[in-house]
Amino acid sequence: MSAIAKGKVYLIGAGPGDPDLISVKGYERLQSCDAVVYDNLVPSELIVTLAWNVKKYYVGKRAGNHALPQADINKLMVRLANEGKTVVRLKGGDPFVFGRGGEEARYLRENNINVEIIPGIPAAVAVSACSGIPGTDREHASFVVYATGHKAKDKTTSDVPWDWIALAKKGTIVIYMGVSEVENIIDKLINSGMSADTPAAIVEHGATASQRTFTSPLRELAKKAKTEKVKPPALFIIGEVVNLRPYLQWFENKLLFGKRIMVTRPADQAQEMYKSLRELGAEVLAYPTIATEEYNDENGWMAYKKISSTNRWLIFTSENGVRYFFKQLRKQIGDIRNLGGFKIAAIGYGTLRALNKVNLKADFIPSIATTADLAGEFTSKVQLDDATVVRVRGNLADDSIEKALHESGVEVIALQVYRTFHPGWPEGLKEKLFEYPPDVITFTSGSTAYGLKTTLSEDEVNELAERAMIVSIGPATSKIIKSLGMQVTCEATEHNVPGVIDAIRKYYKK
Repeated sequence: MSAIAKGKVYLIGAGPGDPDLISVKGYERLQSCDAVVYDNLVPSELIVTLAWNVKKYYVGKRAGNHALPQADINKLMVRLANEGKTVVRLKGGDPFVFGRGGEEARYLRENNINVEIIPGIPAAVAVSACSGIPGTDREHASFVVYATGHKAKDKTTSDVPWDWIALAKKGTIVIYMGVSEVENIIDKLINSGMSADTPAAIVEHGATASQRTFTSPLRELAKKAKTEKVKPPALFIIGEVVNLRPYLQWFENKLLFGKRIMVTRPADQAQEMYKSLRELGAEVLAYPTIATEEYNDENGWMAYKKISSTNRWLIFTSENGVRYFFKQLRKQIGDIRNLGGFKIAAIGYGTLRALNKVNLKADFIPSIATTADLAGEFTSKVQLDDATVVRVRGNLADDSIEKALHESGVEVIALQVYRTFHPGWPEGLKEKLFEYPPDVITFTSGSTAYGLKTTLSEDEVNELAERAMIVSIGPATSKIIKSLGMQVTCEATEHNVPGVIDAIRKYYKK
């Protein structure tokens, strides 16, 4: 028997915190991997949007404690690769800039594992751009020094030559991981000859909507960090370029800057919502409380194939219904021309958009986008003599449409094409949520509200909901949210995702 072929490990830099800033190559490799080994500073969105069959291993470091020691991380990657898997080791920033990527790559090579490094935007570069403090400037800085303020555990003193750096002129110093050592570092710099009046800055959670930037003369920087209760991750920037910030800052001027918005929508449907909120400056907390998967309803499809009526309708009430129906139609029927005899009724922005993607339009849309209104208006306004109606649905859809049609004497085929379930969150995400809780929680269906109650304990839900603004997509969802003991702050005027975003925007524009 031949040996099992080994897999490969990709060391990928996820960038500084904004998931859109991962490289195209890095993103493509991430989407096609079998397993991902990820750190605490990796954007959660990159993890929760991965396919469910991707194995996810959280090995992050929080408050000085590793979820998994470095030696065990190395062994985990080797084991996964030896199982023939394509493995992504996903790290914040760039793997080779204070990311221990070199150590990991060497270990993999020593164990005969094929490894490839895909760089990411280093935190210092991203923070420079997002804080309005350039690393270099023709008038103020002709070089940049990146240094770590953190001492290795086996060392009592830092290897960084602070005395030499203090004497360098016309440059910029960027210090990683220096929150706990900032006072000692500043003392060393000033005692070694650097002016105590040198402009300096602290940037906490750089390149995210939680970014906080403080400036002061170097001599006051440690006091500023303590007064403002700065926590990791934070970078310190020292040099004349700090004085350019008032002219160059842009990142912190967006409407929703500083707001953390929790999106409970299914991850595979939420990318547009994520991006729209980020464009307004929000930090998106991607925490899907429901997910969907294909469901094969053999009896429903058998009944579908036996339809003989010439007055036939398809009813779609969700984007997922459209998506999974057309995925199965190809397998079950094989030819889209089969739909030629059908008319279509639909509700909801997402549903209509999904139909448009397959070049179809609805023949009937109720005046109000709820299943109850669709049921009432459809049975009262549509000619249904000798009609057969196919109600495309998931497992959690209400049966008001079926009941209304049955009461009108109409033949109804309930065709379930997908299943909704509560997925749980990958390891490390729940802890991060409560460490930096949301300012806003959005619910785009009653199922997402039920999902939060299923995923968390009652006390945990209350803890989040009591401090957050809660936004509902519409009346039916609001009713469910309230029944679960949460208060709705505002409700979308248009009952769709753009309506939810518009409600948030208007609330903060007041």
